[in-house]
Amino acid sequence: MTRLTRELVTVMTGTNSFSSTTRNQRWHTATLYFAAQERLSAGGCAGKQSKSHTGSHQQYGKPRSPKIPAMPVASSSSDSAMHSVLDTLSDSTGSTMANDLDLIFLKGIMESPVAHEQFEEPKLEAVRENNVELVQDILKDLTPLTQQSQAAHELARILSEPHFQSLLETHDSVASKSYETPPPSPCVFMDPAFNNQPVPPDAVRMVGIRKVSGEHLGVTFRVEGGELVIARILHGGMIDQQGLLHVGDIIKEVNGKEVGSDPKVLQDMLKEASGSVVLKILPSYQEPHTPRQAFVKCHFDYDPAHDNLIPCKEAGLRFHSGEILQIFNQDDPNWWQACHLEGGSAGLIPSQLLEEKRKAFVKRDLELNTAGPLCAGMGGKKKKRMMYLTTKNAEFDRHELLIYEEVAKVPPFRRKTLVLIGAQGVGRRNLKNKLLMSQPHRYGTTTPYTSRKPKVDEKEGQMYLFMSRSEMEADIKSGRFLEHGEYDGNLYGTKINSIHEVIESGKVCILDVNPQALKVLRTAEFLPYVVFIEAPDFEVLKDMNRSAIEARVVTKQLTDCELKRTVEESERIQRAYGHYFDLTIVNDNLDAAYRSLKTALERLSAEHQWVPVSWVF
Repeated sequence: MTRLTRELVTVMTGTNSFSSTTRNQRWHTATLYFAAQERLSAGGCAGKQSKSHTGSHQQYGKPRSPKIPAMPVASSSSDSAMHSVLDTLSDSTGSTMANDLDLIFLKGIMESPVAHEQFEEPKLEAVRENNVELVQDILKDLTPLTQQSQAAHELARILSEPHFQSLLETHDSVASKSYETPPPSPCVFMDPAFNNQPVPPDAVRMVGIRKVSGEHLGVTFRVEGGELVIARILHGGMIDQQGLLHVGDIIKEVNGKEVGSDPKVLQDMLKEASGSVVLKILPSYQEPHTPRQAFVKCHFDYDPAHDNLIPCKEAGLRFHSGEILQIFNQDDPNWWQACHLEGGSAGLIPSQLLEEKRKAFVKRDLELNTAGPLCAGMGGKKKKRMMYLTTKNAEFDRHELLIYEEVAKVPPFRRKTLVLIGAQGVGRRNLKNKLLMSQPHRYGTTTPYTSRKPKVDEKEGQMYLFMSRSEMEADIKSGRFLEHGEYDGNLYGTKINSIHEVIESGKVCILDVNPQALKVLRTAEFLPYVVFIEAPDFEVLKDMNRSAIEARVVTKQLTDCELKRTVEESERIQRAYGHYFDLTIVNDNLDAAYRSLKTALERLSAEHQWVPVSWVF
């Protein structure tokens, strides 16, 4: 009971000197006060009290000490309720049971600032947080009744409506305080005008770390406006694990010594420091963000010790062509942060853009055909010149200079095609025939097309599929051939549809094609496993040719120039198309090469594989 209420009760009941009529008038005034409290508790009223309050004191019963409620708690409509009560008091001036003095007294109480201070905003609490589950239970109970009662059917329909369900879900989320993190607000510290202002003293932070002498912190610096600023924090390093420093922080002092503006001096100070190291910094106040992570296959060798462009050689990461790296950060346009799959600390590697710029200044020997003969006096032998046609030149040009290739790890699966690449005379066809003969139920191959007339003993589809030159030229123009060429005035080629026919029969299609065809084949449409059959050294290749002649496997003895040409052509193919190869086998022994190839193919069905990300997404 508030002080004002106690005073009011004292006025109403504190003396017997009043006449019966006076007491009844006072009780009527108290009744108006209690009615006003009820109206405030209800948060307002629908209408005003009746202007006439007629009747005798018997209307209220025998006068007794009333039960005085506590001051009500204000609701959202407390102001309107207060004005409504005051209007009611003003309209009650003509009442026969309340004189003007009592009404003025009660109105003064209601208008008193002390009374208004008693109002309190209620703390709203949800009754329950699982209304969705409650409604589901209700619907289960209503299901047997929906066929019998129209009201039950209507209620079940309302409770099942999506809008009603969404309302309940929203209510439960708010009740359980399951809020999403709001989007970051614009940071005023990113405003250049603000950055030019003097930094307040309380913005300076002191950061303490412990390290041993010679230990790298995993952080690099840059000069910005005469200040040393943290340029990057290497993933997995000491600073990254502690989370005390952020990119953009300005380093002012190390153990009380000013650092100046030379990044190398600061790196040496931090490297030689041991024990407790205290850094005085100016925070950057930049909103942190989660960098995109990816896995890439490298197509070149890199050693940071021989790189003059890297900002810190000790922070570089060494890798070899064919390795898979995990990229943690690509924010810097020139230097990415990555680590090996086996683990270890992250390091800096050149970005795709930086390495492309460097490679653009290096002349590359991608042409497979030399301008002249390799050996003087060697006669030119006519061969089928194979080419590929495509309208997707932009896509192919993008692959000409492949630095990194984004890959994804997938469960074991069987490839659709097996592509054998190698120089002429290196033994590709022997390996192909050996696979087809040993596992005919698993492997198949295509039958080439030709425009020449069939010979007397030739059958359709046995060695070639025959078609007219005009039809073949039309299909070549339409892009239906994977590769084609001309020999002795006749066209030869491999149709793309013939590859699909082998795949649809449930077999892996073995292809012995020119390396240019890889640009068409290495897609999700064919899912190739590319094997490069590398030529052995010249002397080994010469001994193999001699042994094959003695075993009467071949009849022609190759000259030294032909053998050298095979070795050199193999090297050029590897330089130009090595980034397409999944496996490289040196064919210095046919049986050993076949076993290596067979083992690798069996692993594809048992081990996870790294494939181009375009095959998956």
